[in-house]
Amino acid sequence: MKLPRALRQLMHRRIVMVASVVLAAIVVLAIGAPWFASFDPNDTAVLDRLKGPSAEHLMGTDELGRDLYARIVHGARYSLAIAAMTAIGSVVCGTILGLVAGFFRKLDTPLMRVVDAMMSFPDILLAIALVAILGPTLVNVVLALVLVYTPRVARVVRASTLVIRELLFVEAVRALGVRTSRILWRHILPNLMSPILVQVSFIFAYAILAEAGLSFLGVGVPPEIPTWGTMVAGSQQYAHQAFWVVLFPGLAIIFTALSLQLLGDGVRDLLDPKLKKAV
Repeated sequence: MKLPRALRQLMHRRIVMVASVVLAAIVVLAIGAPWFASFDPNDTAVLDRLKGPSAEHLMGTDELGRDLYARIVHGARYSLAIAAMTAIGSVVCGTILGLVAGFFRKLDTPLMRVVDAMMSFPDILLAIALVAILGPTLVNVVLALVLVYTPRVARVVRASTLVIRELLFVEAVRALGVRTSRILWRHILPNLMSPILVQVSFIFAYAILAEAGLSFLGVGVPPEIPTWGTMVAGSQQYAHQAFWVVLFPGLAIIFTALSLQLLGDGVRDLLDPKLKKAV
């Protein structure tokens, strides 16, 4: 399938196209933050604290007089970076784990019992426990979220691997004496790209919400790092007198996570032949 045709089919649904445009706008703002925001996100101005939206401050100011628009735009870099690293790390680790468990029968049971044990804990509680053990730094938050979402990817990849390894073309290359590593890399992994791509989009959205939740509970990244979650957490006590300090960061979280979920649904519908036939 050629890329232009795939993109046309993906954008055929209007809701997916809107979600893609919103997500692209957020990414562009994050990349070009120094050009789109004239204020420094960490500059304080006590005399301007908790000022409402105006021509000077498009989204108002927070409790320290910092420009909220500048903090949201710069904070997009951190929030998206945390989510991207979590998605990539989870998919890489989960794919390796799922491939090994699905292809090697002897390793399937012990590996899946570990995965089941990790998935028995609620995501947010496991993340809180891991961050409490590792320490509240940006790297540790990413590591904790990777450990939380790796089992989900592993189960999806394992299920697909169990089906693919029984297909005739895999039996044929095994009969020809092809190395196991080559079978996994060249023959099984390419056929797993559809569920893997869907998992990337969903975990990206989950990671943004999880980081915001951890920061809101006080166990996320350090307060000096302006992620959307730390903005909501640091300003919640002023929400009753200046609603915009939590409204705009909250809307950024909602729109980004929702756009990723809708885009993931579109990718899943495009790549799943059963859903394509149903439509």
